[in-house]
Amino acid sequence: MARIKLSEGGFTPIPEGEHIFKIVKSNYDEDFGKLEIEMVTQSGQKHVERFHLINNEGEVNEGALNAFSYFAKTALNNFNLDEIDHTDIEGCYIKATVVHNKQPSNKDPNKTVTFVNLKEYSAASGFEDKPDVKVSSNPGGIDLDAILG
Repeated sequence: MARIKLSEGGFTPIPEGEHIFKIVKSNYDEDFGKLEIEMVTQSGQKHVERFHLINNEGEVNEGALNAFSYFAKTALNNFNLDEIDHTDIEGCYIKATVVHNKQPSNKDPNKTVTFVNLKEYSAASGFEDKPDVKVSSNPGGIDLDAILG
């Protein structure tokens, strides 16, 4: 019988404060107007930004489109764009302030859940310096060396 060593930690939210993220993947479901942008910090922590560009009535969600437009123009560092392919932002970097939003759990009102929200986007040309902590495990299966360059 094989023995599998388990890790010490569980999920740890990205700490509050300013972070630089590399956009590694952008998925867009045109039928539902759902856009998911997968990002990673220099230390390997993952975050997904979601934009619902079409509302329940099948119409353009102006608020979400405005939010994504600002996000994309900031990531591309080009505020003169009229349109992009959603994959154009892959490989770009963005600086944002992480803010935690703690709410009671829907499953257990005695527990709280922490949502990670990004605010105050600004353009970034890459990670500013080397991480202080080496990522020792990669539970998501992402090739961090390829992502972080």
